[in-house]
Amino acid sequence: MIFQKPFCFKPAVFCLSLSLLLAAAQCSWAAGTDKPVKTLHVILTTQEAALDPAVASDLASLSINENIFDPMLRYDYLARPVKLMTNTLTAMPEISDGGKTYTMHVQPGIYFTPDPAFKGRQRELTAQDYLYSIRRLYDPALKSPWLFMFEGKIVGDDKLKTAKFDINQPIEGLQALDRYTLRIRLKAPDTNFLFQLATPATGAVAREVADAYADQIGGHPVGTGPFMIGKWQRSFQIELLANRAYRPVIFSSAAGKDARDRQIVSDLQGQRLPRVDRVEIRIMEEAQSQVLAFLGNEFDYLEQVPPPLAEMVLVPGASIRLKPELERKGVQLDLFSTLQTYYVWMNMDDPVIGGYTPDKIALRRAIALSYNSKEDISLMEKGLAIAAQTPLPPNVLGYDPAYRSPLAYDVRLANALLDKFGYRRGADGYRHMPDGQPLDLVMHSLASTKGRLRDETWRKNMDAIGIRISFKSDKNSEILKAARLGKVQMTEANWIADFPDGENFYQLLYGPNSGRANYSRFNLPAFNKLYEESRALSDSPERKRLYHDMAQLMHAYAPWVVRIHPLSADVWHPWLKNYKRHPVDFTTWRYLDIDQTAKMGAK
Repeated sequence: MIFQKPFCFKPAVFCLSLSLLLAAAQCSWAAGTDKPVKTLHVILTTQEAALDPAVASDLASLSINENIFDPMLRYDYLARPVKLMTNTLTAMPEISDGGKTYTMHVQPGIYFTPDPAFKGRQRELTAQDYLYSIRRLYDPALKSPWLFMFEGKIVGDDKLKTAKFDINQPIEGLQALDRYTLRIRLKAPDTNFLFQLATPATGAVAREVADAYADQIGGHPVGTGPFMIGKWQRSFQIELLANRAYRPVIFSSAAGKDARDRQIVSDLQGQRLPRVDRVEIRIMEEAQSQVLAFLGNEFDYLEQVPPPLAEMVLVPGASIRLKPELERKGVQLDLFSTLQTYYVWMNMDDPVIGGYTPDKIALRRAIALSYNSKEDISLMEKGLAIAAQTPLPPNVLGYDPAYRSPLAYDVRLANALLDKFGYRRGADGYRHMPDGQPLDLVMHSLASTKGRLRDETWRKNMDAIGIRISFKSDKNSEILKAARLGKVQMTEANWIADFPDGENFYQLLYGPNSGRANYSRFNLPAFNKLYEESRALSDSPERKRLYHDMAQLMHAYAPWVVRIHPLSADVWHPWLKNYKRHPVDFTTWRYLDIDQTAKMGAK
């Protein structure tokens, strides 16, 4: 059953329900072939939120969105270092005016999947759809976490930031030259702009769909991508169907650095994408259930084996390898360094933990000093991580392997800081605020086994410095909603690169992004100035110096406790073909294939 409300247009004779349209699409999709349906079975470890490119920032929603919505560019599957290629454009953007003007030509004949909003007509993708989708990011009602990619960069975009937002306001820097040609003019060159045109947030949204569903558009994803939404049981199971009206996309890649790459090229070269007929997605938050389901052949692959349960799959010890019984079954293992950072953020607007006065800074620094990264990596991550020193993970442009955080684990120093700034202990051993009021912290956490394990880690850390802490467990989507409203005091989070540049991480601490991507609401003029200067530079020693100073300010004011960069142990069954993690793309579903004979033989 699809948990979506039917949408009706007047007159009543033209009333169509989304379920009827999808039923028709599925019949068309299944017709005309005697081949068995190939279904890819995958896990998402957190619940999806809104399937709207403008607002989705959680991993589950982004993973689904990038298969439904089409940005203008995407990444070559196998090229390392990463390489951009066209997606819906006829050629790569034409860049002129010293890097400030981008001209793009959309391929004719690309169509949105059916929806009642189109009133029964076939709806072609046009240049205006991309301009509209970019304009939506400026809508203050959406609080888009992706506005940082465009705000202040596009010529004339200040006209969109008025008291009453008008999406129809003409903008000099956003123009459609004809039905298929758009031009974007920037105020200054931006070396990351092409990367941003490959993000799910810039995927094309049809205005008719946005107008029809308004604030419920996140429940009605309609795009032009390789898959379309099928059955949807929220927070439990989602079905994607291959979009049989998808334009002919033929795989091509010159990459082939190793034997696995060469095998993928051999299997995919000249083949039309996507390769499977369905993607069946299960939301499974419990780590043990994830591993057991993979071992029971319920899922075709498992990315990022949950570290606390690594011994169910891997041989314990210094060298990471599969258990012999899994090797005999043909299970494959790959160790992948993700462009990802795990951290704890603290709400700088919160009356207890926020603020920029010395006592508040001391409190946050003490919390950071209480975090033992070596113990965390050894016990919780089972060695599948490296300690984070800044927000930037390895292999992101701007990463400095020599930098070390000035807030290394030191409980003695943490307690001395709290004593010095008046956080005195009571008879029960727990501290009070300098004004004598109780010091009680609340950390939001995931309602899962992993979440509870993390809670106990932080309870231990806080007990060591005399701070009482309680935990509020909730769904990931609900925590995000509360965070956007400023109603979360502190929580653990993670960020995975949308594009492989340090800007994508440091924008999480940029003041004007508060309430969007900047959940900590850190707003320090000195940091903001450095960030703005760094945005004008390409990867260079000068920009790295700015990043160094930004890291120092982050640690000085401590809105974050940077934790780890994970090392992902990815495993897949022998019947899954063409599997390879991409550093930036969230999924590779359009490339994956199933060897039906091998899969049946394994059961």
